[in-house]
Amino acid sequence: MTLIPLPAFADNYIWMLHDGQRALVVDPGEAQPVLDALRREGVQLEAILVTHHHPDHTGGIDALRNATAAPVYGPARESIPPPFVPLEGGATVQVLGMIFEVMDVPGHTRGHIAYHCAAAQPSPLLFCGDTLFSAGCGRIFEGTPAQLQHSLGLLAALSGATRVCCTHEYTLGNLKFAQEVEPDNATLIAYVDVCRQLRANGLPTLPSTIAQERAINPFLRTEVPTIAASAKAHDAASVADQGVFATLREWKNHYR
Repeated sequence: MTLIPLPAFADNYIWMLHDGQRALVVDPGEAQPVLDALRREGVQLEAILVTHHHPDHTGGIDALRNATAAPVYGPARESIPPPFVPLEGGATVQVLGMIFEVMDVPGHTRGHIAYHCAAAQPSPLLFCGDTLFSAGCGRIFEGTPAQLQHSLGLLAALSGATRVCCTHEYTLGNLKFAQEVEPDNATLIAYVDVCRQLRANGLPTLPSTIAQERAINPFLRTEVPTIAASAKAHDAASVADQGVFATLREWKNHYR
């Protein structure tokens, strides 16, 4: 299987996975990058997977469906351009000979879902939309901090080898914040250098892995004493009232 992040807009990625003949794409906010990739790779689109309803993830659906007749799969509790197959946590999608488990991961939006294939080769595969980013997580637009923290906990419990295919190139900005929160994390410091070099060479920082995120992502590490201390130093009242995770998320909302 070939996994390709297709750049879209300013910082989105539309993920394409193909076997040399058939392809799936995830969160096509615009159609043209997908159509161009289908021609370049010489493959037919077999399925469109959608994680949530935001336009930068759904804007290309109609054009792709009209051009390819590919079926669309998306969250049952969100408004996706119809027709589509509605999915909830515990469902499965079989495409390209692979079985993807659907996970409910609300928080960024109310009905956000993710797609996880434990048997993917060479390692498990996770399409997580805007729930988990490398060194960060999505903003809370419709859910609650408790929902998003629970969702991230579900993702963090996956195999460490799992490839994390999130949908924005936010890594360097997230790493800057992560260093503010946990400045003495040696793994984090080394990862900053790796990602800076990737971006300097015009390469994506993604996919990450669950193991990497457990080691450097402050939103998956709120139990670490130094992170809790940083959150308390930033806003002790918020930590006391809402907890470390909610305080970090609000801090990140305004961080520059």
